[in-house]
Amino acid sequence: MRNVSTLLLASERRAISGLAGLYASRMLGLFMVLPVLALYADALHGATPLLIGVALGVYGLTQAALQIPFGLLSDRFGRKRIIALGLVVFALGSVVAALADSIGGIIVGRALQGAGAVAAAIMALLADQTREQVRTAAMATIGLSIGVSFAIAMVLGPWLAGWAGLSGIFWATALLTVIGLLVLWRWVPPAPRRVRHKDVGMDRAQFKSVAARVDLWRLNGSIFSLHLVLMAIFVAIPFRLVDAGVAMEYHGLVYLSIMALSFVAMVPLIIVGEKRQRMKTVCLLAIGAIAVSLAALALPAFHGKALLVGLFVFFTGFNLLEATLPSMLSKLAPAGAKGTAMGMYSTSQFLGAFLGGTLGGALSSAFGLDAVFIGCALLGVVWWLCMWHLPPPPPLSSEVVALEDTHPDTLDMLMQRLADVVGVEDVMVVPEERLMYLKVNRQALDRAALDELIPPSKP
Repeated sequence: MRNVSTLLLASERRAISGLAGLYASRMLGLFMVLPVLALYADALHGATPLLIGVALGVYGLTQAALQIPFGLLSDRFGRKRIIALGLVVFALGSVVAALADSIGGIIVGRALQGAGAVAAAIMALLADQTREQVRTAAMATIGLSIGVSFAIAMVLGPWLAGWAGLSGIFWATALLTVIGLLVLWRWVPPAPRRVRHKDVGMDRAQFKSVAARVDLWRLNGSIFSLHLVLMAIFVAIPFRLVDAGVAMEYHGLVYLSIMALSFVAMVPLIIVGEKRQRMKTVCLLAIGAIAVSLAALALPAFHGKALLVGLFVFFTGFNLLEATLPSMLSKLAPAGAKGTAMGMYSTSQFLGAFLGGTLGGALSSAFGLDAVFIGCALLGVVWWLCMWHLPPPPPLSSEVVALEDTHPDTLDMLMQRLADVVGVEDVMVVPEERLMYLKVNRQALDRAALDELIPPSKP
């Protein structure tokens, strides 16, 4: 039986607001250091461009290694308990970094921050506390909070560092994490149940089939490359801004202007891509814009005020891909396998962040700042060529159907009849969840036939 009501219950509103805030504040703490670390590293013992790059990206290594184990532990020991543990580890890493007077201490602190890898557990808790008909919107709220937190971090980081120094950023992050623990304890409702949701968490039984999909690996490679480039160039961008005559205390205003304009520029492109089924074209356009902007930033003409133009083009492409790549993955992932696909996707993202910081620091140390942009631009060309061969994502969307009767004979008959419904492309039944996952082509879907088989209940 499908329930078509999408009005949020009070408990769902509390869960979504609380968990989105937790996720966003955690990402804010990770990203605030991004635009300032390279500039403030002179006060740190042992700082080199390579180690600064490692400090920027090392959180991605521990995050990639531990996010799936944390998710599995939350299945066994409880979501809120494991999330609280991860937040404590994250706060500990923030304190270690705040007290550090060497680049080694910053690296240890950032690695501990990443070790508080509660992203999968937060998503699983959100799935536990929301009904299937509002879950997609709830997950989208988390995604939106990440984008907003990144933009805020780009502005808040330079301002906070100018006021309280690099350590002030980490102390602020620790304070935010303590507040997050209070929100988790007092505001987020306890989960009524713990279920391994196939559209949210990693399912080891599906890993092999998902890993065999070349199209999904192209998307994994895209998010890997995107965050590799992002981390790498922040070894160089702060110095470029200083060379362009922008004082450190005004870097936040520069990022605010660039991020705001880039958000405005990307919205029409997203609308065109979604409505006209041109997601691949928009994706290629964004990758091309990133590659061209990075190549331009290596030119002497872009070492001055023209730098701002190059950064605007870069961040327009970056924000566009941050929005479109998850949408493309959702369309391409098999029914009921989105959680597994997203787990691999997120791991690729974090590994890209780690490798990007390290390679950016290595290129800067060996060949200078221009080499960082040149190396990233060359990666962009290879990335564009790989994505050129991606088949255009079909206009599919996911639906989750609650089942009342899970008797095997009933389910077999339902599956056979669903196969004849025009527009239903893929079906997965999960009796233990009492759910059915559908991939449907909404443009061709025979909604009347689907409603006849699975009548929607009255709101």
